Amino acid sequence: MVYLATEDYLKLKPSRIEFGLPQPNYTVDTLAYLQEKHPKHDFVLLMGEDNLNSLHRWKNYEVLLKNHEIFVYPRISNNPKETKLKDHPKVKQVDAPIIQLSSSFIRKAVKDEKNVTPLLPAKVWAYIDEMLLYK
Repeated sequence: MVYLATEDYLKLKPSRIEFGLPQPNYTVDTLAYLQEKHPKHDFVLLMGEDNLNSLHRWKNYEVLLKNHEIFVYPRISNNPKETKLKDHPKVKQVDAPIIQLSSSFIRKAVKDEKNVTPLLPAKVWAYIDEMLLYK
């Protein structure tokens, strides 16, 4: 579905790299692999604010913070948690509009037979519908 969602955006290139790495695979391993294969590039991690709250439980999160900038997209939360990592020099808060949309919301809406077509690229919705996903 990532390929379907991004095929009209020439500057976005989805990757299957993680599928070829030893399992279980962790973000720190993926970024190390990418950096090794493409040493002239700088890789960053983009995550939602909710993930930043649990980053301290990720495998080798210190290595991630040492080697990569982390861009954090804001989220609305009923349970806002303060994390000391929010002020880490490698963590950058993204100044962007907050959109109340998540993959969990989409999956539940499809299961509940709600119309999600305005929320998805047409090709992604067609695939979900054809494959009877999330029903």
